[in-house]
Amino acid sequence: MTPERSCSDHCPSFRHLRPAKFWTGRLFCVSLRQFVLDAFLGRGSSLLQLDMADDELIARIARETKVIAMVGLSPNEARASWGVARYLQSQGKRVIPVNPGHAGKTILDERVYADLASIPADAGVQMIDVFRRSEAVGAIVDEALEHLPDLGTIWLQLGIRDDKAAARARARGVEVIQDRCTKIEFPRHI
Repeated sequence: MTPERSCSDHCPSFRHLRPAKFWTGRLFCVSLRQFVLDAFLGRGSSLLQLDMADDELIARIARETKVIAMVGLSPNEARASWGVARYLQSQGKRVIPVNPGHAGKTILDERVYADLASIPADAGVQMIDVFRRSEAVGAIVDEALEHLPDLGTIWLQLGIRDDKAAARARARGVEVIQDRCTKIEFPRHI
């Protein structure tokens, strides 16, 4: 008999999620189980519409974004940020690392910057992908809005949310995706 598997077995980005048994006996993430249950019982139709709108937005971001500054990118290949960056590069995206602890070095053949303000304006950063705790997001968003003239999207990875910072960005015309993983979402649209 093979051991049961969950999302966390194949994707480090899911390690914080608890697997839960569904009525079929297969493993599903708790949030997916709740979403399916709500849809089956007729609850959450607005949630479904919101997800469809998010899906269209994510599809556009995946197709159009070419240059991404990844805040919190680690040189450690075992970290989720490294795997996501490597995937994005394999899809033709330029990933600019931002990590003050490794500034001046290179990660995945790209120079590492200490902060977003240090990235040259002509780099053309269209999106930032944040691998930092939620408490740090406000300052990161403010810095991005001030120093990245081509910024169109702020992406916060799984488990990361800051609704106030998201509202500030949206007020400036910048799209915001929260609590989602680019490595999970982009393959459906590229």
